[in-house]
Amino acid sequence: MNQTRTFLLFALLAVAYLLFQQWEQDYGPHPPASAAATTQSSSGEPGAAPVIANGNASAGTAQLITVSTDVLRLTIDTRGGSIVRSELLQYPVTPRTKKDPNPAPIRLLDDGSTDYFTAQSGLVSADGAAPDHRAIFQAAQTSYELTAGQDALNVDLSWADASGMKVTKRYTLHRGSYAIELDQQIDNGSGKTWDGQAYRQLQRADRPAAVYSNFLQRISDQSRYGFFGAVWYSPEDKFKKLDFSDFAKPKEQPPTSQITGGWVGMMQNYFLGAWIPNAKEADSFSTTVINEETGKSHYVIRSVGPQISVAPGQHASSAAQLYIGPKLTDQLGAIAPGLDLTVDYGMLKIFAEPLHWTLAQLEKLTGNWGVAIILLVLLINLATFKLTNAQFQSANKMRKLKPRIDALKERYGDDRQKMQQAMMELYKKEKVNPAAGCFPMLITIPIFYGLYYVLRDSVELRQAPFFGWIHDLSAADPYFVLPVLYTIVMLAQQWMMPVQPGMDPAQQKMMKFMPLMFAVIFLFFPSGLVLYYAVNGICRLLQQWWMMRRADAVPAKAAA
Repeated sequence: MNQTRTFLLFALLAVAYLLFQQWEQDYGPHPPASAAATTQSSSGEPGAAPVIANGNASAGTAQLITVSTDVLRLTIDTRGGSIVRSELLQYPVTPRTKKDPNPAPIRLLDDGSTDYFTAQSGLVSADGAAPDHRAIFQAAQTSYELTAGQDALNVDLSWADASGMKVTKRYTLHRGSYAIELDQQIDNGSGKTWDGQAYRQLQRADRPAAVYSNFLQRISDQSRYGFFGAVWYSPEDKFKKLDFSDFAKPKEQPPTSQITGGWVGMMQNYFLGAWIPNAKEADSFSTTVINEETGKSHYVIRSVGPQISVAPGQHASSAAQLYIGPKLTDQLGAIAPGLDLTVDYGMLKIFAEPLHWTLAQLEKLTGNWGVAIILLVLLINLATFKLTNAQFQSANKMRKLKPRIDALKERYGDDRQKMQQAMMELYKKEKVNPAAGCFPMLITIPIFYGLYYVLRDSVELRQAPFFGWIHDLSAADPYFVLPVLYTIVMLAQQWMMPVQPGMDPAQQKMMKFMPLMFAVIFLFFPSGLVLYYAVNGICRLLQQWWMMRRADAVPAKAAA
């Protein structure tokens, strides 16, 4: 296997992967317009999934409450005390530029019709009053803000009925944190014991259809390829994903048995919403589909806590955390076990995670992710310097053997078997390894795909600027400078290293078109990935020039 065939394999793999992603997006399975709910009826036993209604809200007038910290701006609806909007103040929708220095922040939770996504919670009881996510709560004020010098902010919502039952929902937000604490406090002022359960759920619509101004913008939008759906974690089954199209499949559902130390969530590219029950609490997880009158479906993943019993005159509480924010690898694991697994690199995790860690350390040194990518290239080239030298030495020897191989072709004509035997004897005699060009590529291909997933799924590199015209290393180069630069580097490598002996005419033609093929492929890839390969190509080109200069300085052996 020579270097040319290896490059061709690499190109075909890249093209096949891009085409597969496009096909999955355009023609892959999509959620049905209608699906049966999967939540089972409650038997009233501890841990069983209760009946949680989805309509017929209690009477009353609801209002919206705004809560602001240094990283979050929430909108809480007093109907149910649900968080219906969340703006991530540190993550703008579009990159910051001179023309637009303050773009609008990402809105993760949103009760809008096109991208419906809300975090709901409540209580249910088989024989007593309980406020679910439709009940009307009361709030002392309509605006809360974390002020300078304040580390935590409490937002209380209260509900009471005529029997004397009182429930207070307390949201606690902390400075610099996307984790929100929820404490549902139950005070039984009635004359009988109250029995019920607390639940938390996330409800959202399917991924809205994106609108693009052109084909290039559409195919280069990496967020289209990330997972969009429900996720959960249990210590027994670990991290699981559930696409919305699989909500109606019984085999795909989360376990209904009691789970301690787990969580449920809704995940998309870069961002996550997750309910995290108390680590010592045994919950049951379930999913359901709500079919709206508009014909659209809302998908729900729910966590239901154990039975709570409150005697008259006593009180109890149910605590949980809600995470609404970016998928930051270094923070998620500290919030809950397995939460860091939502930074999902799939099968390439073994390559992507070390690459991400190395890039993060280099970024801490340089303060720029683009410079970190360049330093990563240099480190990898230093580590593989001897291996690459062996590749170029083998290529130089093959180049010098071309006249003798041409002579073998004339001698054996169309007898390919004898021709191959003679070439193998010649390689053995001259100590040439034709497969030496494959070994560096075995390192290059995993790095290519690993770095692609890091750029696509690591929120730290989202909208990370590099230099000049590149405002987002996770998006395609808007002016195609880097793809053109890499094409020029490939052409220079072809010019410096003539066609290898033994290559058939079809391969020679393919080699000539390879730079153009890579130019087209790299038009749609993240600019950070193209930056890596452009710099890597320049390093290889310089090393190749140096090795050829050394080889030409040594007098060639006389042909036998």
